[in-house]
Amino acid sequence: MAMHKQKGGRRWREQDSCRFCREKVREIDYKDIQALQKLLSGRGKIFSRKRSGNCAYHQRSAQRAIKRARFIGLLSYQG
Repeated sequence: MAMHKQKGGRRWREQDSCRFCREKVREIDYKDIQALQKLLSGRGKIFSRKRSGNCAYHQRSAQRAIKRARFIGLLSYQG
């Protein structure tokens, strides 16, 4: 479903599927800090599905991976 919207003079296109589905990733790895940091705000909050563009399955997988990475100290709880 391609959707074009005009907001603030900029155009954006809604993706057809999440990037993890496109890359055929089954489970998001908690050791992949580069990928996990793209799903966090500057303050360390997890982006919503709408903001990150993930499907429900991969959003839950990302949430579990981020919490595991925080628990073992790879990511901080605060930004």
